[in-house]
Amino acid sequence: MKQLLVVMLICITGKTFSQIKLEGVVKDSIGNPLELANVIAINQASNTLESYAITNEEGRYKLNLAKNATFKVQVSYIGMKTSEAIIETKEIDIDTNFTLQYDNALDEVELTYEMPVTIKGDTITYNADSFNKGTERKLGDVLKNLPGVEVTADGEIEVEGKVVSKVMIDGKDFFDGDSKLATKNIPSNAVDKVQVLKNYAEVGQLSGVTNNQDNIAINLKLKKGKEAFWFGDVTAGSGIADTDGLYLVQPKLFYYSPKLSINFIGDLNNIGEIAFSRRDFFNFGGGFRAPSRQSGTNINLGDNGLGFLNLQNNRAKDINSKLGAANFSYSPNKSLDISGFAIFSSSRIELQQNSSIQYTNTDLGIPDEDTQSNTFQKSDLGTVKLSAKYKPNANNQLDYDILGRLTKESQDQNFFSSVIGNIDQFEDVNPFRLNQSLNYYYTLNENNIFAFEAQHLIQDEDPFYNAIIEDKTTYANTADGLGLDDSQLNYNIAQDKRVKTHQLDAKLDYWNILNAKSNINLTLGTILSNQQFNSDIFQNLDNGSIFNPTPTFNDGLDTNDTDYNFTDLYAGLHYQLKTGIFTITPGVSFHAYNINNTQFGDTYTDKFLRVLPDFDMRIQLKKSENINFNYRMQTQFTDVNNFARGLVLNGYNSLFAGNEALENAVSHNVNLTYFSFNMFNYTNVFGTINYSKRIDQIRNLTNFESVIRTNSPFNSGFADETLTAAGSFQKRFGKLQATIRGNFNYSKFNQFIQGVRSINENYSQTYRPSLRTNFKTAPNVELSYEYTISDNDQGSRRNKFFTNAPSIELDALILKTFTFRTDYSYNNLSDEDGTINSFEFWNASLSYRKDKDAKLEYQIKATNLLDINTQSQSSNSNISVSTTDYFIQPRFVTFRLIYSL
Repeated sequence: MKQLLVVMLICITGKTFSQIKLEGVVKDSIGNPLELANVIAINQASNTLESYAITNEEGRYKLNLAKNATFKVQVSYIGMKTSEAIIETKEIDIDTNFTLQYDNALDEVELTYEMPVTIKGDTITYNADSFNKGTERKLGDVLKNLPGVEVTADGEIEVEGKVVSKVMIDGKDFFDGDSKLATKNIPSNAVDKVQVLKNYAEVGQLSGVTNNQDNIAINLKLKKGKEAFWFGDVTAGSGIADTDGLYLVQPKLFYYSPKLSINFIGDLNNIGEIAFSRRDFFNFGGGFRAPSRQSGTNINLGDNGLGFLNLQNNRAKDINSKLGAANFSYSPNKSLDISGFAIFSSSRIELQQNSSIQYTNTDLGIPDEDTQSNTFQKSDLGTVKLSAKYKPNANNQLDYDILGRLTKESQDQNFFSSVIGNIDQFEDVNPFRLNQSLNYYYTLNENNIFAFEAQHLIQDEDPFYNAIIEDKTTYANTADGLGLDDSQLNYNIAQDKRVKTHQLDAKLDYWNILNAKSNINLTLGTILSNQQFNSDIFQNLDNGSIFNPTPTFNDGLDTNDTDYNFTDLYAGLHYQLKTGIFTITPGVSFHAYNINNTQFGDTYTDKFLRVLPDFDMRIQLKKSENINFNYRMQTQFTDVNNFARGLVLNGYNSLFAGNEALENAVSHNVNLTYFSFNMFNYTNVFGTINYSKRIDQIRNLTNFESVIRTNSPFNSGFADETLTAAGSFQKRFGKLQATIRGNFNYSKFNQFIQGVRSINENYSQTYRPSLRTNFKTAPNVELSYEYTISDNDQGSRRNKFFTNAPSIELDALILKTFTFRTDYSYNNLSDEDGTINSFEFWNASLSYRKDKDAKLEYQIKATNLLDINTQSQSSNSNISVSTTDYFIQPRFVTFRLIYSL
């Protein structure tokens, strides 16, 4: 492996240093520098685009050209005649200036080659073919080639360091703009142009009064030769494994016309290629954003789903997945748009893992624990959304959305604890969720704008939990506390739980535009929330009957019937002022809160008023360089689970009893961000630092009996603090792109175990340098290295873990017909005493298609070529630190046939 890296570095270095620089200045006829002029160099021998540039604010450009060659250099600028020059390169750099003349006959301007990048206002348009190398298959491959654009391992798109909020195709949302579905499914050969829309406003009427500086969307322009057309591909494959045969079917079909678009994505496989994971599903909000998100109130409705084990890097011991997703958009006329989607995802997953757990504070007598688990998960997830947008004119817009979600999940786990023994656990849940939103935007005149936004939520969750503890001796003290029947062969305990939620979130905004540089925003809003919580712990006896125990603690309460109501009535005032390079937006909101919960015949009420200030300041140093400072004070509220007084089983080893008298917490949040992107030398710099201080934070009083804990929440009088920092620097050197990213996280919080307060401090650092080539014809390689430090100080015990993870990716187009791709990564997990575990992954694929327009493609793909059985990771919580060996699928080799429409 080392020899291969050395050879690649020599090739990269040789390719890079076989170039010279062509530099100069572009001016108009009176000597003024022209910013954003386009400069391209066409190789006269091959008639291909060699290099391109866009001038900076000083009119300067820079091209990297091959030595000893002849190029036609063209310089163009809107409203001016195109200038041409023939340049012959030798062994030294060249300085050449260009002067452009104004020309009213714009139709006579002709370019012999399409410009790779054009900039018009807040829109950057990339010509995809100018960057494609022939190995691209999906949209994500295309985007990775573009300067300033990154695609993360999860399929999230970042442009100039900012996360893309929406992906559209010819102006129509693709599955509500979801970037992962877009990057992993849209065929690369269908993409003609990629438009990056900066300062993107969902509602055009509000573009001048809302802060859209960090909003970025991507619109894809398709290659098409007619008004209505289909495109896409269908993949089918099979292979052989040690136990079962392997299969793969992936249809991805798309239809586009001016009025109607239809997208369908299907995926059926048992080789671990997850098109849409369970985590993706629950993170998929369908475009819903709470109207009160900027109000200063933060209310948590809780999560009453299963304690599902999460996949690590989408790997597990066995994965069978199915996906069916359809999306449509229909525009019967210019005023009305109707759209919707339906997604069904089904998976059957087996997970196996071994963990070593060290609990906090060794002085308290809590034993360390080794665990082994084998888990079988069934998950059937479905969601449907319908949307309508009516815009009869520029002054009125009405939006309506409805989203339904229905899931059916279960988890069956065989668990062994070195302290407790064997435990069989079973969980299932069938929740339902319905979201509706209604938005209306009205522009009275150029100085007065109104916006009404309302959102309603109905949610019903019904988790069931069952645990069978085989070794009664190790669980005896807990069983006595729960009041269980000790005469049974084992302890078979179960719990029914039901949580129903209704919430209305609505606000009315009014903007008065005072002048071109200032406006006032008035807001009236409310949040109305109701949650009903019921739970019951019972014991299944050997004769099949049910026993309802009475605990010997917590006042004998192990059932719940709680009604929780929350009301927030608020008014907000914000003033925005633009002066020079500064945009300053101070604001304040006034809140009247009313919170009450009723349980066991008693009602507990908390009413109070609060003023919450906020402040935002943006310093626009240049068009693509700014500094942003933000401060926000928030009131944080918890959900009904923390109020319910009766005992709840969060697991066989975790009991919980709520506190009916809980109060709110207050947080102070400060953020400072710097951003710079230079199209002249393709340098991208991003840095951010966040600080948060939480007062009266809800913390748990935790008591351990062996490794079994009982928690009860309370408002801590000690403040918790969090500091996070992240930064990245990226620069292109000719055909090389160098990137370095870093993250630092520090958190300090107070924990209370066995009546003893201790301060828990966690530090984590991650550094990731990478180097990537950007050759048009030669093989391309990306080298990266990730180094992570995780330092956990839990009072009397401190643990430090280190992760070293070098990796390499290679893709090459061979003889214009074969595409070879491979990636290799090595991971080493260690502590201060040495290596805990190391593992490596190697994947490769080889594809053949006759030419880029061929309908058929043949592919052989191998995953986990080294046949690694496990991967390792470290993790920490407020009470423990653990290392885990996680079993994964073995080596798979599949043969695939891909048909493109």
